Amino acid sequence: MGKLKIIGGGLAGCEAAWQAANAGIKVTLYEMRDENRKTPAHQTDGLAELVCSNSFRSDDADASAIGLLHEEMRRSGSIILKCADANKVPAGGALAVDRDGFSDAVQKSLEEHENIEIIRGEVKKIPENEDVIVASGPLTSDALGDAILQITGEEYLSFFDAIAPIIYKESINFDKAWFQSRYDKGEGNDYINCPMTKIEYYQFVEAITSSEKIEFKDWEKDTPYFEGCLPIEVMAERGAETLRFGPMKPVGLTNPHNGEKAYAIVQLRQDNKLGTLYNMVGFQTKLKYGAQSGIFKAIPGLENAEFARMGGIHRNTFINSPKLLDDRLRLKLSPNIRFAGQVTGVEGYIESAACGLMAAKFTVADILGVEIISPAKTTALGALLNHITGGAESEIFQPMNINFGLLPPFDRKISKKERKKAYCTRALDDLSAWGI
Repeated sequence: MGKLKIIGGGLAGCEAAWQAANAGIKVTLYEMRDENRKTPAHQTDGLAELVCSNSFRSDDADASAIGLLHEEMRRSGSIILKCADANKVPAGGALAVDRDGFSDAVQKSLEEHENIEIIRGEVKKIPENEDVIVASGPLTSDALGDAILQITGEEYLSFFDAIAPIIYKESINFDKAWFQSRYDKGEGNDYINCPMTKIEYYQFVEAITSSEKIEFKDWEKDTPYFEGCLPIEVMAERGAETLRFGPMKPVGLTNPHNGEKAYAIVQLRQDNKLGTLYNMVGFQTKLKYGAQSGIFKAIPGLENAEFARMGGIHRNTFINSPKLLDDRLRLKLSPNIRFAGQVTGVEGYIESAACGLMAAKFTVADILGVEIISPAKTTALGALLNHITGGAESEIFQPMNINFGLLPPFDRKISKKERKKAYCTRALDDLSAWGI
């Protein structure tokens, strides 16, 4: 019988342990927290503790990407979805749970499984020449972080993760926006440009500086900003012209719609290889989500913008997965080691659990010496896997929630009204090929 060690008792680690144990693998699950040690964000020592929200977001498998991921995981035998469903509380179309009941149910399931041993205590070194899944999460301990650095040979992040908003390309108004690189460098059309007049620019700066921001938690405050990725509101507070001489500089660009020079320019850069998502360059922010939507939709060309992700800055720890991991979540330098969960660059509870599910199934196949294919890129699972192991287009890899922009577009025209359902139908049809 094969053996597997899993580091981390969050949603990814618990899901991985369940999947491997059910396949007959003897699993040792390590969790750093116990009754004497917590993390700055956790309040209990319970496995699969939810610390930020009691909702897994939309549960609509016909119209939302996260709802689709829920359904794919249910069909994959997910313990996280089983316990979430059993502890569901009223929340309209969302999957919200009793947090304590959910955590207790996951822990009880794992404790009672004959193939799972749970060990409390910090892991400071990653075992060599053993099958391991590292699912240590965004609050990886310093000692384990050092161990990861040693085996990856690659810088990885442990600071405020600066995330700029991402917009669906199809929602951009090209009657106002246009494709062009500054001074026509590169391919000459590498960016989407949204122009601003002087009045529009100063109204924008005023809105940013006066809007409500998200406050840092006490345990985040000691981690400094990097000058290269300052929040837009911090730059704006340094002077009204700062943004215009920074990420919004208008030089080297001419508006083909009217031939005029803009006072300021908002640029968007392609964020995935499919070309369906565009990142607002330099727009990392601590503005609250509601404020972001209103302010950014005031930008010419973005009046009808639909956001795949809002901007944000928070403490996070994740590896540069596209460089370090293969398409089975194995560390390229040490294939016996896999990574799963938020440490890989997925964002969100369910996405983390989904990553743990896939890592476990791939590991089981290796241990048992059986063939397994990756989930199709047309599925939510496959789209997430593709994003973190090579689908991201930006030079700077950033965490991502599941969204329809990660799935391949259709080769035929589908109305906007029917598109989401079509994505979901195709995904669930294609999931069966993964052998679920």
